[in-house]
Amino acid sequence: MLKKNLLSIAVVTAAMSLAACNDTETVAEPVEPEVTTEEVAMEPVVEADPMVEAEPMAGDMDMEATQTIAELAAGNENLTILTAALQAAGLDSMLMEDTKYTVFAPTDDAFAPVLEKLGVTKEELLANTDLLKTVLPYHVVAMEVQAADIPYGTDIETANGNTISISEDNVITDATGGTANITGTDIMATNGVVHTIDAVLMPE
Repeated sequence: MLKKNLLSIAVVTAAMSLAACNDTETVAEPVEPEVTTEEVAMEPVVEADPMVEAEPMAGDMDMEATQTIAELAAGNENLTILTAALQAAGLDSMLMEDTKYTVFAPTDDAFAPVLEKLGVTKEELLANTDLLKTVLPYHVVAMEVQAADIPYGTDIETANGNTISISEDNVITDATGGTANITGTDIMATNGVVHTIDAVLMPE
């Protein structure tokens, strides 16, 4: 009887330990797939973002000119005096032609020292058409010269026959020894290019 009892206990114990082993294996197996799924889920996040923003940056470089030099000047809020002076002297029509020109355009601020030096108002200056017809063509070169093509240190003939020279620092020296800095370059027009300057150039 005792032997039978011991035998049954041994069988039950063996069965329990077998069941325990099976349970451990069943619990242990799902652990590995979880790690794998987490790793796979994280990979797309790293590679998705960097390429998206690179392409839109490259597309907007070339802008085609749609206005003449005269039209550009008329639409620029810093060139109102120059525009009025060109119209007063009847030179605005020249800058609407198909011929290529380069204009070194004095800004409104550039005219202030001239008005003070001459002791005149803007209206009086605009009324002096003889002076305007002498001074304004001195700011025009009868060919298109973009910033990269400026012949530094060489005399450049202007539309009124006098010359200017430009240093490598983009400083223009006029016939009287006065200077003007080029403050803006390569404003492209259908008939040439405009560079803005901070002083009015004076011929001899």
